[in-house]
Amino acid sequence: MFKKLFRPVDMTVGVPWKSILAFTLPMLIGNIAQQMYNTVDSIVVGHYIGDNALAAVGSAAPILNLLLVLFIGISAGAGIMVSQYFGARNREGLSHTVGNAVTVTAIASLIMILVASPLIRPFLILLNTPETILDACTQYLLISLIGIAGMAYYNILSGMLRGLGDSVSALVYLLIATGINIVLDVYFVAVARMGVGGVALATVIAQLVSAALCMRKLMRLGRYFDFGLKYLRPRAAYVKTLIRLGLPAGMTQAILSSAMIVVQSLTNSFGEMFIAANVIIMRVDGFAMMPNFSFGMAMTTYTGQNIGAGRMDRVIKGARQGTLLALICSASITLLILIFGRYLMGVFTETAELVTMSNYLMRILAAGYIAIAVSQSLSGVMRGAGDTMTPMWISLITTVALRIPIAYGISYLTRSEALPNGRFECVHVSLLISWSVGALLTVLFYAVGKWKKKRL
Repeated sequence: MFKKLFRPVDMTVGVPWKSILAFTLPMLIGNIAQQMYNTVDSIVVGHYIGDNALAAVGSAAPILNLLLVLFIGISAGAGIMVSQYFGARNREGLSHTVGNAVTVTAIASLIMILVASPLIRPFLILLNTPETILDACTQYLLISLIGIAGMAYYNILSGMLRGLGDSVSALVYLLIATGINIVLDVYFVAVARMGVGGVALATVIAQLVSAALCMRKLMRLGRYFDFGLKYLRPRAAYVKTLIRLGLPAGMTQAILSSAMIVVQSLTNSFGEMFIAANVIIMRVDGFAMMPNFSFGMAMTTYTGQNIGAGRMDRVIKGARQGTLLALICSASITLLILIFGRYLMGVFTETAELVTMSNYLMRILAAGYIAIAVSQSLSGVMRGAGDTMTPMWISLITTVALRIPIAYGISYLTRSEALPNGRFECVHVSLLISWSVGALLTVLFYAVGKWKKKRL
């Protein structure tokens, strides 16, 4: 029974909602654990270094996310291919997909380190990063970049494990890495006094450990696919499919990260206190988003396997049931945040003004999490079928055409002598509007149904 938990799971049989829920729960716990990386970083930094250091870590986050978009694309493409080949029982296709993804990730990691390293500080200056946190931001990003291979391989290898229906192994490895990260965070910052750089180093080491464990697991799955030099050699057909499926997913994340960076410049204009409040909101927001992201990934794997097996009837049924589960879960967590929000903010800082500001802004975002539950679940269905372009276009419309103009527009229209940069609520009101419109567009494109024709 214990060994069965760590085996790939066939989601083409059984009751759809039970399969989706059983797959989602370990992944949800894993995503919460992964969010602990950032949360523990913030708590340790806020208590042992100070609010300025907390602002530095927060300002670095959007740029780090942008650096990871290439690997998010590879992970998404590999996960879709793995789930469809697994559902179709195509051993050869599955073997080449795993091998080519491993090789492409190694090449991309090396290029990323060489190209991005000299550009980090100039980019931070371009974003009007306050002088008081510039050095700390630069240090945090440079250390994270040097260790980016660990972050990349964990995301890609765990994505392939999930494509096989194994969400439990990825969870266990992530829990191990989270424990390592927490211990190292406290040691590097509180004992060794390494500052913000110690936080980044702790995360890098933890991610490398989790990536190594995922690789070890994949190499033991010889029952389902082959792993060797023959399959590590890049093959044009598989690399092209990997890029075709993964590029829109990577572009979606790039759009979101770029929008965050553009808005970060606006955020920086409101000063260190608002930046620190935004960091706290991002940490709590990360936990609120976890059910939505988990159900979205579960729907991708579920759809991919059933599309591969030619079971469109199960895809439609599972889409309805999975979305309903996501809505119930997201609504419950949103209610808890509204009730206990102030206590959550107090975990990160003892500054009363910062707690009050963070709680106020969090309440603005609250209703948006229910909208995200719909868009993530149905986007997961479309991606699992092989339609990664539609979610990308929806993200482009809602972030570039809506969020950025609305944020800067509210800021401009509310300027006064007392508020030279406008009202700071503009950052979060614009996000709420973009989430809501994104949910409406996702429902519309799902109903149109062109995604059903995108099977590999």
